[in-house]
Amino acid sequence: MNAITQLDIDSQVYSLYDEYCHGGIDRREFLQRSAALGAAGLTMALSLLPRYAKAQTISFTDNRIKANYVTYDSPGGSSGQMRGYLVQPTGSGPFPAVLVIHENRGLNPYIEDVARRAAVDGFLALAPDGLFPVGGYPGNDDDGRTLQSGLDQGKLRTDMLNSAKYLKGHALSSGKLGATGFCWGGGTTNWLAATLGDALQAGAPFYGAAAATDSVPNIKAPLLIHYAEDDPRINAMKDGYEAALKAAGVRYEMHVYPGTRHGFHNNSTPRYNPEAAKLAWERTVAWFRKNLA
Repeated sequence: MNAITQLDIDSQVYSLYDEYCHGGIDRREFLQRSAALGAAGLTMALSLLPRYAKAQTISFTDNRIKANYVTYDSPGGSSGQMRGYLVQPTGSGPFPAVLVIHENRGLNPYIEDVARRAAVDGFLALAPDGLFPVGGYPGNDDDGRTLQSGLDQGKLRTDMLNSAKYLKGHALSSGKLGATGFCWGGGTTNWLAATLGDALQAGAPFYGAAAATDSVPNIKAPLLIHYAEDDPRINAMKDGYEAALKAAGVRYEMHVYPGTRHGFHNNSTPRYNPEAAKLAWERTVAWFRKNLA
């Protein structure tokens, strides 16, 4: 029998991490099963856990932006109220608006930083916290994931829909609305495109679940869809989604980034791929500038 190689360990730990990230196993089981692969497996597993000090690329005190937390009504949502992180470029506006939708664990520091990045690029950005009705992002991803999975998923999506409507109608908004999101937020971006119809002017989902096929004809916004190369669960939906988009006459671009895994844009974990993340974000900014002008 051949000895297990580091490449084998990496592959197995990455698969376990993906299962952990999406709620299939808890943190303890992730670490235990990784440790069963040997010391190298446990070391790799520990390295994959988020380090949010690395996620900040734009300081919350950056003089190019103004950021604050806002609350707003969310009828039909989890509690009737929502809270989000609103970031505007300096100046009087109005600005094209971009909704930034978090992963499956609430509004963590990485997503707040993405909202600041969007504002630096000239957009009024809102990053809603779907966990606000249950106390907000709890300060760590494990508890955040548990809280988010315990919410009524239909009401959670309604909170994102109401967040989009709030942002579009904000006094600083030009009325042109884009949406982007990551993992769960990517899937929600696709869902919003189908739900909002022509009220959304552009979407840029990152490695998110496809919109339901029967809802695709409702999509009016041009979509820029980002995929990791190694992401079996999400990529299994890709061909069917593309066929539905073509059949509905939706304008779209799909990009698969070589050498990447699910979560490659998140710079707080080793899944981060700097080159792919930079290119994907540059494409996203250009997409929004083109379609939200």
